[in-house]
Amino acid sequence: MTRLRSILRWLAAGLTVATLFAWLAGGAHRGWTKTSMPVEKTDEVTGLTYREYERRFQPGVDLLAAGLATAAMLGLAAWVVGRKTAPARP
Repeated sequence: MTRLRSILRWLAAGLTVATLFAWLAGGAHRGWTKTSMPVEKTDEVTGLTYREYERRFQPGVDLLAAGLATAAMLGLAAWVVGRKTAPARP
């Protein structure tokens, strides 16, 4: 196995683990990535509830898909780099 092939394999595996960890640690949101989240608050005088948005990053499936697709491309590159060519037949 060539050195480049093993480097690409390790990068693909590391990126897969890092992507899954980031997605799970961020709440495993099954929708799109959000950069602000609604927070329910209650008015002290009237008692009515209202929404305010606070800036918070929540990774979604688009981030998960992009990370896993990049890891798959690295794995495919490792497979292509490591292939041995068959000798040409006369």
